[in-house]
Amino acid sequence: MAATETAEAGGAARRGRGGGGAARRAERSTPRYETARYIERRIPDFEVLDAEALAIIEANAETILAEIGVAFPDQPAALARWRAAGAEVEGERVRLPRGLARSLCARAPRQFTQRARNPARSVEIGGKNLVLAPVYGPPFVRDLAGGRRYATLADFRALVKLGQMSRWLHHSGGTVCEPTDVAVNKRHLDMLLAHMTLSDKPFMGSVTAPERAADSVAMARLLFGEEVVDSSCVMTSLVNINSPLTFDATMMGALEVYAAAGQAAIISPFIVGGAMAPVTVAGTLTQVLAEVLAGVAYAQLVRAGAPVIFGAFVTSIDMNSGAPTFGTPEASLVTWGAGQLARRLGLPYRSSGAFCGSKLPDAQAAYESANSLQMGLTAGVNFMLHACGWLEGGLVTSFEKYVMDADQLGVLHHIARGVDVSANGQGMAAIAEVGPGGHFLGCGHTRANFQTAFWRSDLLDYKPFETWTEEGGRDTAALAAARVARMLADYEAPALDPGRAEALADYVARRKAAMPDAFA
Repeated sequence: MAATETAEAGGAARRGRGGGGAARRAERSTPRYETARYIERRIPDFEVLDAEALAIIEANAETILAEIGVAFPDQPAALARWRAAGAEVEGERVRLPRGLARSLCARAPRQFTQRARNPARSVEIGGKNLVLAPVYGPPFVRDLAGGRRYATLADFRALVKLGQMSRWLHHSGGTVCEPTDVAVNKRHLDMLLAHMTLSDKPFMGSVTAPERAADSVAMARLLFGEEVVDSSCVMTSLVNINSPLTFDATMMGALEVYAAAGQAAIISPFIVGGAMAPVTVAGTLTQVLAEVLAGVAYAQLVRAGAPVIFGAFVTSIDMNSGAPTFGTPEASLVTWGAGQLARRLGLPYRSSGAFCGSKLPDAQAAYESANSLQMGLTAGVNFMLHACGWLEGGLVTSFEKYVMDADQLGVLHHIARGVDVSANGQGMAAIAEVGPGGHFLGCGHTRANFQTAFWRSDLLDYKPFETWTEEGGRDTAALAAARVARMLADYEAPALDPGRAEALADYVARRKAAMPDAFA
């Protein structure tokens, strides 16, 4: 009887709405691409290390820095900085007295703003905030139409457009794929120009050579104005440490450029556990902490107060094949533990992403990516690179997975809100109105909240089987391919002052003309 009454009430409600259903269907079919504000978590961070474990790891990291040391090969200026700061320098090996790195790290801000050219899309990095950025670095792309192939500049531009239109993505990112049809020494100019003109979200600068970092700063000055760049952070960059315990000249040269200009750098060990760090969780955490301490401290030697982010990119390894694995419990434990260490240092934290080792956007990709995304949310991550589009261990950017992941990022937004216990959240008025044996479909509380009560996918199919079959029985990858096509067809470039656009294009043209192509 109750089920019948519910069905009849639903039918009556639908009949009572009359033409409203058509209006709502028309509204849903109208392109709407909004960007949600960065996440402000109202849920607790998950902690796996007790006080004793934290003390052991921190003490061991200090031992590594003081007794084993870190290497700065082919960097006489860096060695001179360390020597002047009180470190022991022997050849290219730098040993830091206990407490030196930690005292230097204390100069870095706990939280900072990265400005976007659209002020409404600026982000706060640190604290309880979570900023989501897309995949970074793959040389290949994949889609249903073209399969797996080397990425081109056209692919790069298409991915930047998808990022601009993705509701739950806060950041345009950096090297969303490597455009291999452009010379290595020039492609950073085209990538920066795409981020600056096709998107008005925050973006990342180039780190593949110090002079390319300098180009990034110069172009940012043209986009934002010199006074803005001189007084605020407008770029984030990814500075990977060559684990174990080595800081190469290319990355450190880029870090020097960004730190000197007051622009942010993610200091991030790149670790495949068992190959580039110990196989144990505590051992890996100790090495991560030692490397981050040294890297952040060096940024502060270049410029005290330069914004930095504690990075932890950690995967495990398949001991049979040597291939990296993702979404594993060990990587989760490292990510949770590194979050605790970052918070104790008072630094913003970068980790996690939609990681997977799968070759296709399939069930393996979904399982591993979901594990990684949820782990990142609960670990207290502040800046999540690779939040969408990652495939095949980071070798491939998948267009379909990009929109699949980007859709699922909405789940993180909703979980992060926590539980609403306001008068509306308690729902007591609704329970009183409905009473025993009724239903809540038409009560006042439901009518007031139905549009915002539940997260709704923009991609996944919840239609009845018959409807799904009539529409072709499409799987999620096919639905994602259709969404990619629709979004790119609907794309409109955000407004940009013509003078600034012309100055950027002129800078790129002059810099390209000034050097011959190099593909290595």
